[in-house]
Amino acid sequence: MTAVFGVPVDAAYHLVLALTNVLSPALGGLAAVAAIVVFTMAIRLLLTPLSFRALRGQAAMTRLAPQIQELRKRYGRQPERLQRELTALYAREGTSLLAGFVPLLAQWPVFSVLYLLFRSPTVAGGPNSLLSHDLFGVPLGGHWLSGGGAGLATAGLHAAVFPAVLAILALICWLSAVVARQMTAGPASAASGMGGAAGLLTKVLPYITVVIAAFAPLAAAVYLVVSVSWSVGERRVFAARSRRRLASGPGGGDQPRAANTLGDRAQRS
Repeated sequence: MTAVFGVPVDAAYHLVLALTNVLSPALGGLAAVAAIVVFTMAIRLLLTPLSFRALRGQAAMTRLAPQIQELRKRYGRQPERLQRELTALYAREGTSLLAGFVPLLAQWPVFSVLYLLFRSPTVAGGPNSLLSHDLFGVPLGGHWLSGGGAGLATAGLHAAVFPAVLAILALICWLSAVVARQMTAGPASAASGMGGAAGLLTKVLPYITVVIAAFAPLAAAVYLVVSVSWSVGERRVFAARSRRRLASGPGGGDQPRAANTLGDRAQRS
């Protein structure tokens, strides 16, 4: 265990173990898995304001796409001027090119803590009792492709646990990508400046999660299933709220205002 994550891993251990003990009378052998689910939901709930801010940033980027394209056409041969104009546009709208990746970056430390927690035989100065818990017979600290407990040689029902978890994760990642495309669909998306490497990363990133889970402890894979599911729910809630705001009227004036501002700047240039 690295010194940087030592304290967070110890704290996560005590919290997950306490949740496991509380849930054991009702859930028995599934108590530790349920504790990870509750732990993950609590973390995502704390990150909800950041997530919705990022979703607003993504929506702003989609709405600003025609203006970004116009700036690229106008200042394509003046990189420094283009960068200044784009920076000014993002500042006026309170967004940035990387707004949508902030929640993902914020979650990586949590995933790293869980990864280390279920890789460490000793935690907080004693044996890691969480490693004795399992999901349908497969240890939560077991791995599928990198060895360490529940490998490909495990027989019967146990052999299906990892593929089943990864299949569920892949399905949820696909659903997340579909919801994300729906939120950015339309003419504005076609003109977006989020092409190239950034656009490719947006399409590929959800499925990288499945690859990571295949090499992570089973507990970390469970965390990813819950976390990605939560993200899908956040996107759907945000989309519903956005539709209600558009239907009510006041939010509909944002794009014309931005377009007029861009036109005024062009005239002054």
